[in-house]
Amino acid sequence: MSNLQFLWFILIGVLFASFFFLEGFDFGVGMSTRILAKDREERSQIIESIGPVWDGNEVWLLTAGGAMFASFPYWYASVFSGYYLILFTILFGLIIRGVSFEFRGKMETEKGRNFWDWTLFFGSIIPPFFFGVLFTSMVSGMPLDADGNMTATFTSYFTPFSLVGGVALTLLCLLHGFNYIRLKTIGEVRDRAVAYGKKLYLVLFVGLVAFAGLLYVSTDFFDIHPVSTLAWLVVIVLLSVLATYGIYKDKEWLSFITSGLTLIALVALLFFGLFPRVMVSSISPDFDLMIKTASSSPYTLKLMTWLSLSILPFVIAYQSWSYYVFRKRITKEKAVKY
Repeated sequence: MSNLQFLWFILIGVLFASFFFLEGFDFGVGMSTRILAKDREERSQIIESIGPVWDGNEVWLLTAGGAMFASFPYWYASVFSGYYLILFTILFGLIIRGVSFEFRGKMETEKGRNFWDWTLFFGSIIPPFFFGVLFTSMVSGMPLDADGNMTATFTSYFTPFSLVGGVALTLLCLLHGFNYIRLKTIGEVRDRAVAYGKKLYLVLFVGLVAFAGLLYVSTDFFDIHPVSTLAWLVVIVLLSVLATYGIYKDKEWLSFITSGLTLIALVALLFFGLFPRVMVSSISPDFDLMIKTASSSPYTLKLMTWLSLSILPFVIAYQSWSYYVFRKRITKEKAVKY
């Protein structure tokens, strides 16, 4: 394995981690519109907290998919063909979620607005749940043959481990959204975010125990990478403890940063466990898709490295500036009536 191959494997993990950190609270905010808000004005207040930034956050998913296509075409082919229906479902959720931001404000009837409010809610649940199913089933092993073709059935995708992974990722995004709402809003919505967060973090700890146990049973992480796997699990628990402490002590930034870092640590756990593979075959270890055999040519990887180093700083600077410009808290009275 070359240094460039290793670098791009890490970079793809970083891109997915960035997506879940940023889009994670977007999903959580979308779910919160039906959990925290009591009327249309409060839903508008919640939605306005991500109104200027939600579409920019999705760029990281497009970048991760594009980077996978260019740097690891065999990995890309196996994932996007084998997980076609799951990825289509994720795309469907992202589409209905995106249009709901615009359509809910253009409806003249309460019934129409209510329809698009529910569309936003379900469009915010579908992507994180199915992303959780995708990644956890991928690391536990899928029926991958010697040619990298996946012949999976319903029970290959949906196992106790993948379902727990989907629920855990959805819950983490919801809590991350609560913590973001605490930062961006004033009033009763913020108070409810604190109250619900205190209750749901207790549920999260139960879920983490179940996830760790199923990780041990369903993957070979503890056999191949026992130290790093245990270390990342400890990090995830500690970050969740800090986020919980931040809620009880009303430390907004502590809760928000640690809940986001929990999502990053979860991605790191999965990528460290996969290494040096990109896909695990449940048929035979000989059919595992390896980093060194799934990547593009050295020339392609070198060219991509220079392009990324040239463009990425501008993307980060622009997105940071947009967050700075729209940094003020939002009140119910001054929220735009979408």
